[in-house]
Amino acid sequence: MKTRPRQTAPLACLSRLTLLPLLLVATGALAAEAQYGADPQLPEPQRGLLPNMGVPEQTPWNERKPEVPKGYTITAIATDLQVPRQTLVLPNGDILVAEGKGGGNAPKVRPKDFIAGLIQSKGTTAVKGGDRLTLLRDADGDGTYEQQTVFADGLNAPYGLALVGSDLYVANQDALVRFDYQPGQTAARGAPETLTPLPAQINHHWTKALTASPDGQHLYVGIGSNSNITERGMAAEVDRAEIWQIDTETGAHRTYASGLRNPTALTFQPGTDTLWAVVNERDELGPNLVPDYLTSVQEGGFYGWPYSYWGQHVDPRVRPQDPAKVESAIAPDYSLGSHRAPLGVAFSNAAVGGEFSDGVFVSEHGSWNRADPVGYKVVFIPFENGKPAGDPVDFVSGFLASDDTTRGRPVGVSVAPDGAVIIADDLTNAVWRVTRDAPVDAGGDTGPSDGMDNDEGAGATGDASPPPASEAAPIDGDSDTRNT
Repeated sequence: MKTRPRQTAPLACLSRLTLLPLLLVATGALAAEAQYGADPQLPEPQRGLLPNMGVPEQTPWNERKPEVPKGYTITAIATDLQVPRQTLVLPNGDILVAEGKGGGNAPKVRPKDFIAGLIQSKGTTAVKGGDRLTLLRDADGDGTYEQQTVFADGLNAPYGLALVGSDLYVANQDALVRFDYQPGQTAARGAPETLTPLPAQINHHWTKALTASPDGQHLYVGIGSNSNITERGMAAEVDRAEIWQIDTETGAHRTYASGLRNPTALTFQPGTDTLWAVVNERDELGPNLVPDYLTSVQEGGFYGWPYSYWGQHVDPRVRPQDPAKVESAIAPDYSLGSHRAPLGVAFSNAAVGGEFSDGVFVSEHGSWNRADPVGYKVVFIPFENGKPAGDPVDFVSGFLASDDTTRGRPVGVSVAPDGAVIIADDLTNAVWRVTRDAPVDAGGDTGPSDGMDNDEGAGATGDASPPPASEAAPIDGDSDTRNT
């Protein structure tokens, strides 16, 4: 948490107008600190003419890199991409990157939508979305991905990726499609087959998260809401704020869970049939409401949106209310804090090593609905007995340069069998790779390869130069772009 300058003026000299913002800052900071875990402290909603907004503008990396814990190294393995979103590590070690920028056709319904769009546009890249999949290959295993080729293009804002046997599935913003895939293949052989259309009208939240069941029989697609809190009417929310279960053979789908405002990343817990999701919750109730979350997903479960949040906390803005739905709402497993905008989730493995062997990595794209930015990093949430246990630990940080500037924004995160953690950065238009350093003695102690502690303000080591910064983005007209 950022330390604020100490106030030196005596309280008696401070006016009521001066004290009020100080008190709001103090209470807001305390609420933010207490919002991790299964039982977050939820303040009273705050509503005003305009939401509390702020997005840092982009600044170049120059010679810096993201910061990682001591004993780990971070490297940019691909640069100059076209808005990388999610990644998929293939069985032979190749990495697929989905590149695209969707949405943009959601009409403004309130004056505040125009203002929010102006604020949010500061934190997006000016690069046009690639509408493609790029394949990265490290042929000799030296950590340098010397081959970068277009695997498939002509897609429509691809986001989620999954491989089931020889079938490669891609969740475009409007359809789930399938390519034939053979090990070692560097380019798709022909156009994809459409398995099933996905809701795409208005597309306020356009990203379509994707994962496959462990037995390969079903795919699960996250479909975000078409509004913040039903301001476009409930007719616009049909088949929205849901996770679909789709049969891989027939394309038939059904609602697996509902009431999840924007489920932006999905994965199965290794060795189980438990589906997990990260979800972006609603905005405009203050800087410390509503917490975004990580949760296991119960079949048939309802998670509150739009009628309530975090279980039975009623959202007073929704009309008409539905007390029966509120009563059935499930509280999520783990609060990430409000407005972090999680866009990626991946379970760790033993090869990652150290304190990061058992748990999940969550990438936080970063806030817009609060003046003091939060998120802009990849955190690790430790697990015990198959459940989250403890506060999140920063794993990759340094994307946020200050309250006014940011160097990058993490999106998708994947974990390779060898323990490498792969992170897509859609502001820098790069893919980062984090690896554990080799032990330096028989005792197994590790450290950064240049012998320096990787404390705050010191970039991690690596063999690739930091990627160049992209230009500031034009306004794209989307009124809710934390995940665009």
